Amino acid sequence: DMRLVDSGALFTLQSKVVRCAENVMKYYMDTYLDRCTQLVFCDTSTPKSGFNLYTELKDMLVKYGVPEEEIAFIHDATSEKQKALLLSKVRKGEIRILIGSTFKLGLGVNVQDKLIALHHLDVPWRPADMVQREGRILRQGNQNEKVFYFLWFYVIIYY
Repeated sequence: DMRLVDSGALFTLQSKVVRCAENVMKYYMDTYLDRCTQLVFCDTSTPKSGFNLYTELKDMLVKYGVPEEEIAFIHDATSEKQKALLLSKVRKGEIRILIGSTFKLGLGVNVQDKLIALHHLDVPWRPADMVQREGRILRQGNQNEKVFYFLWFYVIIYY
């Protein structure tokens, strides 16, 4: 998103965060009764004051109709106890969308129970990190027979 490097850049409906939000919303609605969950990975931007992709994505999802309490940032869990509680809520389907970085949401995170979709907003620097991200959903104990990956590295615009 150009707004990450240029604070004067304008919002566009063609950005990958918009496309990701639309897709997250589709799977949110399609699996509403089953309370399936989704992960969104983003290393390019982290939650902070000012423009960031985490808040942008969350705000869009709330505008689309996702209750704010069903969306969480892994970064908000600042202790092991808070993290364990947050991950438990994801496993139960109470938190339906969890957004985080590879570092915080990768290794040792077991939330596969209801995962239906995983979204990559960016490419991690190391190939092993991509494997680590995808390992969150391709795990024993996932109740979904089919799962979906989405790579939002670029958006092709047709006119």
